[in-house]
Amino acid sequence: MALSVDALAEGLVAGNRSMLARAITLVESNRPDHEAMGQALITRLLPRTGGATRIGITGVPGVGKSAFIEAFGSLLTTAGHRVAVLSIDPSSMRTGGSILGDKARMMKLSADPNAFIRPSPSGSVLGGIARKTRETMLLCEAAGYDIVLIETVGVGQSEVAVASMTDLLLVLMLAGAGDELQGIKRGLMERANMIVVTKADGRNVTAASIAASQYQFAMRLLHEPEDLPEVVTCSSVEGTGLDRIWTLINERMRAAERSGALKAKRAEQATAWMWTLVEEKIRETLRQTEAIRTIAENAEQQVRGGTMTPVLGAGAIVDALRLSGVKPAG
Repeated sequence: MALSVDALAEGLVAGNRSMLARAITLVESNRPDHEAMGQALITRLLPRTGGATRIGITGVPGVGKSAFIEAFGSLLTTAGHRVAVLSIDPSSMRTGGSILGDKARMMKLSADPNAFIRPSPSGSVLGGIARKTRETMLLCEAAGYDIVLIETVGVGQSEVAVASMTDLLLVLMLAGAGDELQGIKRGLMERANMIVVTKADGRNVTAASIAASQYQFAMRLLHEPEDLPEVVTCSSVEGTGLDRIWTLINERMRAAERSGALKAKRAEQATAWMWTLVEEKIRETLRQTEAIRTIAENAEQQVRGGTMTPVLGAGAIVDALRLSGVKPAG
């Protein structure tokens, strides 16, 4: 039975996890009627959002993201926080399917009444970030979750996308996997607010400490002294280093709130997301309007065949869109 916006909002605010899950499913839907309801729901709940600490977590496969999130999330819930984990699963470009297995990898946290884990397929969105991740984050905040962890697939441009919607970006790194400095991606490290060298336990403690020193040196070359990311080590198995990570996050958040930087950053992120949606709506219009689609396909063929420059091809498509008088899709 379909629920009204009022019923979903009331159940979500009351802490009903089932209602939160149904609300997220609604905003993830591509059906026009669902999208309209989803936006009405978010608009109604907007005054209740913005109170959470938004943390992005990225890293290469095998670095232990799921283990870190389970250990870190459990630490936070034990301290009285309510934690939402939005885990972005990679979708197959061939089949469109995704694994959606993070609940199975976070058994302890998924059973915690103060935690909510929502795996979402990335779809075809650039960077591996689910199309509705931002809306899902707002719903979790409205439901009373004061910490939102967004885990990326850790490939391509995912770190860029997650940095555009979070307050802090934690980059998990491994030690003992070859020349650590050679593995640094400049764009990623420039966006990082904290480098966490994982698996610092057993025989790997010394290697993790050496790797942390190397990353610390590299960060001095990429960041201004006043914005230097912290570099720490931790063990998700032993639970060491996690308290230190949370303390450093709190210190950064308090400083950003006092200076007004947090408010300015979130305002900039919201505006940038609006323009991203404008571009998305325009692309949908190109695909859905037959006359424009025909012109676009012809322009693409000519550009591919070398009889038209990309600049002229883009101009032809934009002119068709402007002269058509159609409203953007959605």
